[in-house]
Amino acid sequence: MAQVRVERTEDGFVARNDRGAEVVMGSGDEQGTFTPVELLLAALGGCNIVTVEPLTAQRGHRMARLAMTVHAEKIEATRLGPITITYDVELPEGDEKAAEVLDAVARRVEERYCTVSRALRENTEIHLELP
Repeated sequence: MAQVRVERTEDGFVARNDRGAEVVMGSGDEQGTFTPVELLLAALGGCNIVTVEPLTAQRGHRMARLAMTVHAEKIEATRLGPITITYDVELPEGDEKAAEVLDAVARRVEERYCTVSRALRENTEIHLELP
């Protein structure tokens, strides 16, 4: 089960998990904060990259650099258009199979194994509970 607590603080908003990690949020005007949409994109990228990295490494193809940019435009005030994940990779020197392995693993992870990708694609239900 995944759970976070989001609350208003004196400085804005913060999300915390049970392991003590926290992320500061804001509307986008405040320095040092993420907007909720940026956190959604970070969750998507994070889900993909933390799954891709060990799978490629286990196959003997540890990338020299593995990063990504996750981008989306708002097409309406409260609606995102398509989300694009762009990998920024430096292949391991002399590894002729690394690009092929990365391509296969990254596609499989995004399509089948990234929980965030699947939740977005499959329109996960949201239930609202009020006092």
